[in-house]
Amino acid sequence: MIVRIDPRYFRPAEVETLLGDPAKAKADLGWVPEITLDEMIEEMVTHDLDLARRHALLKANGYTIAVSKES
Repeated sequence: MIVRIDPRYFRPAEVETLLGDPAKAKADLGWVPEITLDEMIEEMVTHDLDLARRHALLKANGYTIAVSKES
């Protein structure tokens, strides 16, 4: 056995695909998005690249950094 999964961590109503629909927020709250999906993706990728550059700079200068959020 290579990996064993503890059944305590399964959610009873797990779904394969989660899809959001902002229609209710728009109808009930008058909410409208401030940026497009493409703009959000660009922000996220830019942030991740910036973080990777910072980590690379620290590593190149002898610093040890923890990248994982898991403990």
